Amino acid sequence: MTHVAADSRYQDMSYRRSGRSGLRLPAVSLGLWHNFGDERSLDVQAAILRRAFDLGVTHFDLANNYGPPPGAAEANFGRLFARNLRPYRDEIIVSTKAGYLMWDGPYGEWGSRKNLLSSLDQSLGRLGLDYVDIFYSHRPDPDTPLEETMGALDAAVRQGKALYVGISNYSPEQTREAARILRDLGTPLLIHQPSYSMFNRWVEDGLLDTLDEVGVGSIAFSPLAQGLLTNRYLGGVPEGSRAAGASPFLTEDGLTQEKLDKVRALNAIAESRGQTLAQMAIAWVLRGGRVTSALVGASSVKQLEDSVGAIHRLDFSDEELTEIEGHLA
Repeated sequence: MTHVAADSRYQDMSYRRSGRSGLRLPAVSLGLWHNFGDERSLDVQAAILRRAFDLGVTHFDLANNYGPPPGAAEANFGRLFARNLRPYRDEIIVSTKAGYLMWDGPYGEWGSRKNLLSSLDQSLGRLGLDYVDIFYSHRPDPDTPLEETMGALDAAVRQGKALYVGISNYSPEQTREAARILRDLGTPLLIHQPSYSMFNRWVEDGLLDTLDEVGVGSIAFSPLAQGLLTNRYLGGVPEGSRAAGASPFLTEDGLTQEKLDKVRALNAIAESRGQTLAQMAIAWVLRGGRVTSALVGASSVKQLEDSVGAIHRLDFSDEELTEIEGHLA
């Protein structure tokens, strides 16, 4: 049954312009990286998508290899979108990416024109869409000329298969050159998707300045540091958590006592602000307006609601920022 969206869906969410473009994105976007594969309940996935849209989350972010297995997140989103949200297509931003391994042989990954455009066609088939709103080069390819990779993004727009294009995981220098190439082709670079959190601040070493310089927006993935910046690890590493499992992104060995002490100290600051740690971590990434949107995952409606609740307190005092900085050094 088609979902009837809440009339109040645009009352609380704030929307930020992506660089110098005309496109505005919600301050909090929903990423389908970990929680929309085939091992997850479709009913739960549907509930998360419906609730997200009701809360004003208009941007749903995917990639060809999201799952597991690779491709499953796009296929599941496509089914659920058709059942629940298709009447709202023009209110929704759908993004996908290509660049990581998806199929056998020399054309199944990286940044060749062959890979990117073939992958986009496959993604559109799984999604059941005629076009995506944003198509990304998921990572730079050291062996393919940047002109070819950016030319493929430009071709996707000219073929009507994407409205905008983006890049992810590119260095400041690569970003500047990609923006130049796309500008010359007539398809401006819309957005960069980097990892960014209190515990992963590489974007502050030149990338944010580059994005400001070339007029490109940004959407930060993993603002919760793979769940570390939540209340889940305040008492150590719980059974069934990502750190206790086989995830290569957050390991139990990496959760030192020093790191856990920092998490607990940050949680105390969040409590003094009337926020959960996750909410404060999302607000911190969005502080100052240099990041267009924070990209969060959700395994439940409750987790989604907590993350979106960050928008109610995005300001920080100088004293709070100084205290937080003291625990990040």
